[in-house]
Amino acid sequence: MNGHPQVDSPIRVLLADDQDLVLDGIATILQSQPGLEVVARASTGQAAIDLAAQTSPDIVCMDIEMPGMSGIDATRQIVSAGGTQVIMLTTFNRDDYLLESLHAGAAGFLLKTSSPEQLIAGIRSVFSGDALLAPEVTRSLIQHAITQRTQTPAAEAEAPESRLPARLLPLADGAHPQDLTTREQDVLSLAAQGLSNSEIGAQLFIGAETVKTHISNVLAKLNLRNRVEAVAFAYQHGLVKPLSA
Repeated sequence: MNGHPQVDSPIRVLLADDQDLVLDGIATILQSQPGLEVVARASTGQAAIDLAAQTSPDIVCMDIEMPGMSGIDATRQIVSAGGTQVIMLTTFNRDDYLLESLHAGAAGFLLKTSSPEQLIAGIRSVFSGDALLAPEVTRSLIQHAITQRTQTPAAEAEAPESRLPARLLPLADGAHPQDLTTREQDVLSLAAQGLSNSEIGAQLFIGAETVKTHISNVLAKLNLRNRVEAVAFAYQHGLVKPLSA
């Protein structure tokens, strides 16, 4: 209904969080929605990996800080196995955590302060191939990445606590916007502004499926894993002007 998956083909969701109250709350929210099914709950990163292998969920909602293995490390293993998208659900609006998660293959980010409606819409969005880009999170980390690329060694020495591991930057090393067609650059630029496939299609007078094809071509040409990385690439290479903090 309204473009949502049919009840007989639900979006299968695995929840991973070390707080039972959080797990109970999210599970209650999701189970009340048509077309969503909570297939498993994990309280550690390793349990999330094991349960993902057993249940093959479409989406994992992953906490970052958990006992033992972190949600970031668990995300890396789940994504590398293929077939499952991961949304980071975190209390911590920290650039280092979020950029690490992006490079681990996370398809999106939400703060735990997000509304139930944002969470539900986010799961459906990632499942359908759109971006889950909470502005207060993703644009902040992208801005941080851009700043680090241009930061002088002296500035880095003055503020070492703000530095991110060098291996994380830049994204798509060796790739350039010139590798894309003009239309692909247009689509990527609009995606980086947070527009959905249908909204991009309306602006460019093309169908949503055509937009999806262009996004797939962008990912393939730039050797990027998901739409979040494509958006980061767009900001880092000047296809979109960075927002002020």
